[in-house]
Amino acid sequence: MINKILVAVAGRKLCEQMLNMLIDIPYYQQASVTVLHVIQPQASAEAMSAKLEKGGKILAEAVKSLKVAPEKINSRLKQGDPKDIVCQVANEEKSDLIIMGSRGLGKLQAILENSVSQYVFQLTSRPMLLVKDDVYVKKIRNVMVSLNQSQEAKNSLDLGINLVNQIPGGKLILSYVQKDIGGKSTQDYTSDAEKEPIIAEAVAKVKNMSIKYRCVAAKGKPGPEICKISQELNVDLLILGSPDRRPSMAKSLVDLDRLLGNSLSDYVRVYASCPVLLVR
Repeated sequence: MINKILVAVAGRKLCEQMLNMLIDIPYYQQASVTVLHVIQPQASAEAMSAKLEKGGKILAEAVKSLKVAPEKINSRLKQGDPKDIVCQVANEEKSDLIIMGSRGLGKLQAILENSVSQYVFQLTSRPMLLVKDDVYVKKIRNVMVSLNQSQEAKNSLDLGINLVNQIPGGKLILSYVQKDIGGKSTQDYTSDAEKEPIIAEAVAKVKNMSIKYRCVAAKGKPGPEICKISQELNVDLLILGSPDRRPSMAKSLVDLDRLLGNSLSDYVRVYASCPVLLVR
């Protein structure tokens, strides 16, 4: 259940639009919302004062634009390094979901340009909803879940079912990509896709909820195939499991797979043409 949402705003209004789309769904309507804007330290008191004034306006405009009851909103203007502050506030608030904007930078560029979303993505163990600058935020109707045998994928399926079950006219797209790096890319959008064991297991759960659904089985490189399917089927929200492979003693360190761009979730967050919800 999503009870606490952290929205990190930067003045681009994408995260606010995304939250408003979610709030239309009853599943999210009981949640309290923390709206966070972070001011980086400045060289002079005058510059800092100007930044604080501008940041206050960004925060106020963000709060005003939300379709959330005022008593459920907690606005926070913080000073410091945004990368650290977002993680810190998420932990303080015990957030169930972090919503952030993303420039969709690739692995090396993200590191060189000190990407906030990439850093938070590496370190947090909380679900993240990333909205790229070039993505058009739409009303949520078609929700795609990427399936595999991981627990995170099962959590993604449960979340997808809960969402679509409360969306009038909503559809759940169940997709599974069989990894085949060297072979020819294929997609199966027919009823035969439902025979794939991993998809069949998901369908059994979906049928119990009387949810409208569609199945897609594919073979190829998982990252590109997932992005291709989501674009071809006009997906409004892509839900993807993102396992944390760090041992317990290394939870405060970066995930090297994510840092180096070797993880599936890292690829999808960069190249998907719709908002991506990464589930732990």
